[in-house]
Amino acid sequence: MTAELDTVRVEREETVARVVLDRPEIRNAFNETMIRELLEVLASLRDEGGLRVLVLTGEGKAFCAGADLHWMRSVVDYTREESYRDSLNLAHLMRELYTFPKPVVGRINGSAIGGGTGLVAACDIALAAEEAVFSFSEVKIGLVPAVISPYVLRRVGERYGREYFLTGKRLSAREAEACGLVNRVVPRADLDAEVDSCVGDLATSGPRALAAAKHLVRTVSEMSLDEAGPATAEMITELRMSEEGQEGMRAFLERRRPAWQIED
Repeated sequence: MTAELDTVRVEREETVARVVLDRPEIRNAFNETMIRELLEVLASLRDEGGLRVLVLTGEGKAFCAGADLHWMRSVVDYTREESYRDSLNLAHLMRELYTFPKPVVGRINGSAIGGGTGLVAACDIALAAEEAVFSFSEVKIGLVPAVISPYVLRRVGERYGREYFLTGKRLSAREAEACGLVNRVVPRADLDAEVDSCVGDLATSGPRALAAAKHLVRTVSEMSLDEAGPATAEMITELRMSEEGQEGMRAFLERRRPAWQIED
């Protein structure tokens, strides 16, 4: 990645990339620049062979406060075509994050409002500090959480989606955990240790198997049982026959670590 980034920071630690939303002075609110830069970062990391896990977090006390007010002022005057193109860019970002081939761990260090909750929902695993708050506040300004809704509803379901999309109420971290928006909540002082533990668990798994597992979760629930049988049989057959699968099975039978696991 050679381009200079204004709103996002990428920190690389061997097999882990930490992508940091870096506008702490406005609680990491996003605008068209941040959306573009996040898309550039995801594209540059997508096929990087040495990368095993991506961690997404925010700089400072907030994770992401949703849309930047300055950006919203300009959106008011957009033409219909400009508004559609702008919304489609955000939808594209959510899709790219959701389908990123490596595991994505959300380190939710503080408030996630509006579109910020969409970023949370698009992560594979979201770990939140107790102080974090969440809200689908769009209805309060006459809008709806449209482009983030596919990812939020996959996490919380229609029951909670109806309540939270309609009321725009603020959720505590514990409420977000109870409805499934985040996976676990820990004290802020323990957040980094929890993230590190999760990353460590992911690092022991086969890289190709992790990508296949993500694909499995995304697709199998939408298949009929007649479709799922052949499709899942084909998937496990390919993995068994792959170099990674062969190494993993042999390592298990020989009671040793597979080659992809890093020695302590």
